[in-house]
Amino acid sequence: MIKVEKANLSHIAQIVKFQISMAMETEGVCLNAAIVLEGVKQVILDPAKGHYYVAIDDSAVLGCFMITYEWSDWRNSWVWWLQSLYIPSAYRNRHIFTQMFQYIKNQIIEDNDVCGLRLYVDKTNLTAKEIYEHMGMSGDHYQTFEWMKN
Repeated sequence: MIKVEKANLSHIAQIVKFQISMAMETEGVCLNAAIVLEGVKQVILDPAKGHYYVAIDDSAVLGCFMITYEWSDWRNSWVWWLQSLYIPSAYRNRHIFTQMFQYIKNQIIEDNDVCGLRLYVDKTNLTAKEIYEHMGMSGDHYQTFEWMKN
């Protein structure tokens, strides 16, 4: 039985491994493990930065995602951003994301201070886009632009 729960310090090594794998798989980027380790640890130690969640079956971590926050003045409430989602290929097609998505959606429904959920996806990731649309999300409204220092 898959259980979704907030990550804690014991999950850091697995989350780091997932993030490094995701960067290589999705963007061909080789991340610095020490930097990723510190970044993941900062999120777990400082809830103002966000929260990681993990999907667990028995004691095996099957996937993870991070929630960060954006204040919406238009809605006078928080929008949560789903980020750093990763499920290793060996665990895909087992509806793990469906369970993770439903878990976080239920959290949002129950919290009157949160109005919705957003995520961004690489425009070439057709499989992910199809899954998100199947979950009731729409990519029609916004396009994301970015500028990164490095």
